[in-house]
Amino acid sequence: MDKIKERFTILGQKIEAAEARAEAAEAENKKYKQTLLENEQQLQSVNHKLSLAETQLESAEETIKKLKSAADEGDTHRTTGENLARKVQLLEEELDKAEKDLKETTEKLRQVDVKAEHFERAVQRAEAERDDWERKHAEAVEKYQSKRELDEVVSQMESL
Repeated sequence: MDKIKERFTILGQKIEAAEARAEAAEAENKKYKQTLLENEQQLQSVNHKLSLAETQLESAEETIKKLKSAADEGDTHRTTGENLARKVQLLEEELDKAEKDLKETTEKLRQVDVKAEHFERAVQRAEAERDDWERKHAEAVEKYQSKRELDEVVSQMESL
């Protein structure tokens, strides 16, 4: 009887350990999903900045065209055109930086997706292992309950 109790204790400990691993895996999965969400938000922010930069770039390019035609009219307009050209250059540099940031963020997002898939598979394996342990536990409980009932019947018969 002590062996049965010891086995139940061991099975209980194993179940608790499996549940703890499953919970840890779920927590880690949640953490990666949060990281993924943050990266997606960051990507949206970068896309928005890129869109604004492109709009500003188009606006600056239109301004440059107007200023070039005005430069033909006189030297006074040339200075204004140079200033706007510098602004366009700065905007183009910002655009290049925004595109670079977008590529980096996209790569990070892809890596996070891969990690999330990996951890989802790990969670599925842990859940399957937990289910297997639960099934084994249920079988053991049923087996030992039947054995206990048989022992009771035998002891009742012996007492007769």
